[in-house]
Amino acid sequence: MKTFAELGFPGRLIAVEGIDGSGKSTQIYLLKRWLELQGLKVFFSEWNSSVLVKSATSKGKKRELLTPTTFSLIHATDFADRYERQLVPLLRAGYLVLCDRYAFTAFARDTVRGCPPEWVRGLYSFAAQPDLTFFFKARLETSLQRILDGRPELKYFEAGMDMRLSTDPYESFRIFQGRLLEQYLAMSTQYNFMVIDANQTIEPQQETVRQLVAAKLDLSNFASNKF
Repeated sequence: MKTFAELGFPGRLIAVEGIDGSGKSTQIYLLKRWLELQGLKVFFSEWNSSVLVKSATSKGKKRELLTPTTFSLIHATDFADRYERQLVPLLRAGYLVLCDRYAFTAFARDTVRGCPPEWVRGLYSFAAQPDLTFFFKARLETSLQRILDGRPELKYFEAGMDMRLSTDPYESFRIFQGRLLEQYLAMSTQYNFMVIDANQTIEPQQETVRQLVAAKLDLSNFASNKF
């Protein structure tokens, strides 16, 4: 799995990963704003956002019709659509592309839900590896509290209730997200994740992310007035 830099693309792709409530979405939004304020060419893409499959996913979730395999195939379709229509063209055009979740989300979630790991990875074999992947490593209790600070209850699928792990959504969350965390930790070395201590407050995490991005990439290459 080569990176976009290794494949000769002028653009670079930065991805963030982590369990629900780890704070990754907040961090990539702040990174996006920081890069934009420097006048750089930036594009943002998030998991499960393709118009092609979004309505089908929503309906399937509401009616609880989706098997783990169906879930996996729908998310792979979403990713492939965005990859071909958005990510690759913009990377060819020299953009900094920021992804809130990448294929690693599927590698973790689909495997925990019972899909064979080799089969899941095969679905995404067309995709290059991000040039930088940040993994926000948070304790389960920290993640759970952050979610509940923002809304009154857990969502059915983020709590893993479809897996019948426990009738208590909070306990189900701990079991399901704990298994996801194990998958991410197992992948971290293989895919060169940059691990961020997500138990910290927002500011020091963002400072670390910015420092790493500036150190790893020559940001002047992505100035909008360069082209």
